[in-house]
Amino acid sequence: MPVNAYSKAFSELPWMPDSRMVSVPQRGEFFVRYSKHENANAPVVALLHGWTGNADINFFPVYAELVQHYSVLAVDHRGHGRGLRTNDRFALEDCADDVVAVMDQLGISSVTAVGYSMGGPIAMLMSKRHTDRVHSLVLCATALEWSATRNERARWKIGRVVSPVFRLLTTPRLIDRYIKGKIPRASSAATLRPWLVSEIRRNDSWTMNQAGRALSKYDARPWAATLGVPTASIVTSRDSLVAPNKQQALAQATQATVIEIDGDHLVNWQKPELFTAAVVDAIRRVRE
Repeated sequence: MPVNAYSKAFSELPWMPDSRMVSVPQRGEFFVRYSKHENANAPVVALLHGWTGNADINFFPVYAELVQHYSVLAVDHRGHGRGLRTNDRFALEDCADDVVAVMDQLGISSVTAVGYSMGGPIAMLMSKRHTDRVHSLVLCATALEWSATRNERARWKIGRVVSPVFRLLTTPRLIDRYIKGKIPRASSAATLRPWLVSEIRRNDSWTMNQAGRALSKYDARPWAATLGVPTASIVTSRDSLVAPNKQQALAQATQATVIEIDGDHLVNWQKPELFTAAVVDAIRRVRE
């Protein structure tokens, strides 16, 4: 894409809440977006992004709508985006504890945790490990487990082998080509391609590999039914990464209200307005 086209795209960025660095003793500094509602009694929504993403590229469609009604907290997880860099192995449990530690620093007592893809397990672990800090859950395009079948386990093993080479050879041009193939021209997010490429390149490649390994070992089947908080599940009916039947199994285990939308795993890019409507509806339902 010509330079002037990139410049134009970057001048049309989506609105995002103010960002800040939150320093947590014994843990480190965390990049967050936090918009505090003028109504002190407004609920707080915590947005938890997916693997290889960050808060902004997962949730840019919903920011402007959510801040009208709620206080909004969005965290970049370890090694993702501008998230904490550490030599520790990536653990989903650490990510869950990170969010609660950030809440402590900001004086937030409880949240509705909205987890997208990998953010779903993080949200569920928050509820499991910090029972008084999660009022309700909204789980988007996610699952109880990620390796139940032989084919899934084989794909994870192959992915761990080729991932370092793939990331070494992945160029901005290839990332741009991938995104271009995923976002229809009619989507309102189509002009954001250069920005999406630049945000994806913020990720730490070692951590991406570790995060994939952590996801492959995640299994909430033994305990998901014990969470006992209001839950809504946004099921992406055409999802090619997280099978819809796995999403439905999660909804059944957590006794979630199901909101099914016609979209793939990247519905937030492909159909931003549809994704926003589903998230707003899901939060409304669990808060009620």
